[in-house]
Amino acid sequence: MKLQTLLIGVCLSSLNAMAAISNKEATMTAFIDENQTQAVQLLEEIVNINSGTMNFAGVKQVADTLIPQFEALGFDVSFEDGSAFDRAGHLVAIKAGGTGPRILLIGHLDTVFEPESTFQHFEKIDDHTARGPGIADMKGGNIIILQTLKALQAAGELKDMNVHVVMTGDEELSGRPLSLSKKALIDSAKWADIALGFENGDGNPKTANISRRGSVGWTLTVKGVPSHSSRVFSDKVGAGAIYEASRVLNTFYNELRSEDLLTFNPGKIIGGTTVTHDQTSNSGTAFGKSNVVAETAIVTGDIRAISETQLKRVKQKMQSIVSDSLPQTHSTITFAEGYPALAPTDGNKALLNLYSKASEDLGLGAVVAVNPLNAGAADVSFTSAHVDMAIDGLGMSGADAHTVNEVGNLRSLASQAKRAALLLYRLKTQE
Repeated sequence: MKLQTLLIGVCLSSLNAMAAISNKEATMTAFIDENQTQAVQLLEEIVNINSGTMNFAGVKQVADTLIPQFEALGFDVSFEDGSAFDRAGHLVAIKAGGTGPRILLIGHLDTVFEPESTFQHFEKIDDHTARGPGIADMKGGNIIILQTLKALQAAGELKDMNVHVVMTGDEELSGRPLSLSKKALIDSAKWADIALGFENGDGNPKTANISRRGSVGWTLTVKGVPSHSSRVFSDKVGAGAIYEASRVLNTFYNELRSEDLLTFNPGKIIGGTTVTHDQTSNSGTAFGKSNVVAETAIVTGDIRAISETQLKRVKQKMQSIVSDSLPQTHSTITFAEGYPALAPTDGNKALLNLYSKASEDLGLGAVVAVNPLNAGAADVSFTSAHVDMAIDGLGMSGADAHTVNEVGNLRSLASQAKRAALLLYRLKTQE
């Protein structure tokens, strides 16, 4: 589908605002309301399955629970093994050969709560709120995807649509290399025209993401000349590794923090006469004395940029800063592979306008864009180079994700599914 076609559709939609939702749309919303109890039951079932990223059996069990649901909707479903990238794998469901735009729906099966966590079970707090590991991030979003598709089926609209669903098993802790761990997602993105992510966003149903900053790790390694501290700053000894690491970090702070929508954070520093650094466990050790000039310093951190252009510029600036070492020291910086940025394109803005219009027609109010400073990296970003338009944050409203206090708003299962169902229906019919 051409981007221009949808942009024209957005304009026509705003000029010819619907007085009410159509009969087909009413059928879909009624189905979602009538099946809310079953949706909550399925949500409880998968929340009660521990699927911490490294619990491969649990991730696969969540997939096995959801696969029959997609098969009943006529999808060809598979579980793609993740052993090549040291993760459980991904659920991929495909319905192709129909008419209209090619749409990719994105979820994830894993959570941050491994089997040793004390937080393991679904708990109803009141009629509208439940607590549980991954309930909002993002098992609720997975249920919303299913409810959306079931509603389209109930209205007779799913049978000839083009839809891929990819639910990754490693969103919370990606396998490496990313070229393998994200291949299923990227392959579907290359096929698709439009990508919709059902993460929980900022937890507010009045917002959605048209952009997400990318996330790239970096490691600064500094070497100095070890010596008695009385000789620090001398011509032969120079400044030492810790002073040099401090110079680099301070210059990063002074020269880069004015970049719009950019953050860069040093999360760990190790320095002294001898150091060890375990990248796998993100830990290390240091030995040093106050009367010895430090020989080694290691700093690790991340960069979050709004576009690949900004990221490239910042990397070059960091390299330049690092290369200007203090006397008798030498610094190097390396960058890891990471999540790309989802830039706020015109196509993404147009798609949000369609989603917001659907929400308003349902009486649920307008939906506006999340400030990208309030949104972390997510799987939808891997679609950015391939689709005409994408938005994220269409999942379950909630709070305190990644903590033992994580809660989800059960009413949002229905409201978010209604919004998504109308969006998909309108994308299909205005083509």
